[in-house]
Amino acid sequence: MVYLNQIYTRSGDDGQTSLGDGSRIAKTHTRVSAMGSVDELNAIIGVVLAECELPQEMTECLTRVQNLLFDLGADLCLPVTNDNEARQPLRIADSVPTWFEEQIDRFNEPLTPLTSFILPGGTSAAAHLHHARAVCRRAEVDVLRLAESDSINPAVTITLNRLSDLLFVMARACNINAGSGDVLWEPGKSD
Repeated sequence: MVYLNQIYTRSGDDGQTSLGDGSRIAKTHTRVSAMGSVDELNAIIGVVLAECELPQEMTECLTRVQNLLFDLGADLCLPVTNDNEARQPLRIADSVPTWFEEQIDRFNEPLTPLTSFILPGGTSAAAHLHHARAVCRRAEVDVLRLAESDSINPAVTITLNRLSDLLFVMARACNINAGSGDVLWEPGKSD
């Protein structure tokens, strides 16, 4: 259980922050960048849910995604160690990417196959979901950068990879359901 009474602590004024295990690291550390990108992604999904009219099944899915992203942030907040801890830390389970694949298949099934790359746009919901997808890709890269120097739970990067695919499919579904269709890329049109 979390209990926050006083929001400011002054403990981060020196450019350091605490991880879930109590250790202190620089706010410029790759772990903090990765956690920040995941937090930004969650905030954008919050904007989608607050500002866009979505089908109920998409709202329910994205609400679950937001909770999973908090779990993912908690996973990143505790460095992976070989210690047998008395209390097991919250980790993204290996089954989570499979859940994402099921959601991707569900939302992709009614869509026609792509014959062109698409531009991030169309309806407001689609544009916001494309924005979330782009941030998700950055979060994945930030986590991969962290994995170059620190041990992480491999399910974290797989989950982010699947989530970006889900957001792409949801964006397409929002355009198709609105009757406008995908916004197709027209190569060379900028000439």
